[in-house]
Amino acid sequence: MPRPFEPAVDSPTSLGDAYSLLEPSGDGRVRPIAGGTDLMVQITGELGEPPERVVDLWGLDELRGIREDGDALVLGALTTYAELRRSPLIARHLPVLGEVAATIGAAQIQNRGTIGGNIANASPAGDTLPLLLATDAEIVLGGPRGERSVAASEFFPAYRRTARADDELVLRVRIPLRADRQVRFRKVGTRRAQAISKVVMALSWITVGGASSAGSWTGVRLALGSVAPTPIRALKTEAALEGAIPTQEVGDRAAAALESEIEPIDDVRSTAAYRRAVAGRVLHRLIRDEGGW
Repeated sequence: MPRPFEPAVDSPTSLGDAYSLLEPSGDGRVRPIAGGTDLMVQITGELGEPPERVVDLWGLDELRGIREDGDALVLGALTTYAELRRSPLIARHLPVLGEVAATIGAAQIQNRGTIGGNIANASPAGDTLPLLLATDAEIVLGGPRGERSVAASEFFPAYRRTARADDELVLRVRIPLRADRQVRFRKVGTRRAQAISKVVMALSWITVGGASSAGSWTGVRLALGSVAPTPIRALKTEAALEGAIPTQEVGDRAAAALESEIEPIDDVRSTAAYRRAVAGRVLHRLIRDEGGW
């Protein structure tokens, strides 16, 4: 049964007000929330002590919006999954992000859940997180000391921990745009919808000679969730793919490298052996689809 839960709830109307409500170096008992879709899990005590105070950010329009900024796509932290699915900018520049958003929960979750919340919760099964790693995204944090940017690759140091300090908020995400970068995403769950991922994968690369060419891959990024305590880049497997042409031999070699590189665990959703095998096969299928063999 959930514990008695009667926190104070503050609803700031500006970022400055929100910053003043955060703890400078506390014990995590102040919880900023956006859509609040994961708050019930924390109330039960399954993820540590429930918060004593909730800072509701839903009314902060400064944290909303999807826009182009030079050679980057900028997503406000309060951008919902439904907005990602409907955005013409996402459809034009990064349609795979709309695909990711479509796999998360049902309509109710997609209308309230936010990309900033997915980042701040730092679940190893967070569906958007491998895509952010595979696209070299940056997370912009802000607080009373100003703003700073942290590479997604450095944002998740340990299980459900992030680079965000207690007196900071996730403000927005910057995703570099490259017309020649290809990005693919796959999620494996118990069912096709409303399922926490058993394995989630994002793969990106640039084809030497152009996207329609059968040339070699460069700038390879392979990121996964649900196979480690944090979302990860599979660096050894990336090295196996860097400079290679997507042939069957390359697919075999990369799948074997990935299965040996990751260290998943057994839990209520899956076994480690299943995750390892599925991760290799999903990668193999992605390479096969691109290589056309």
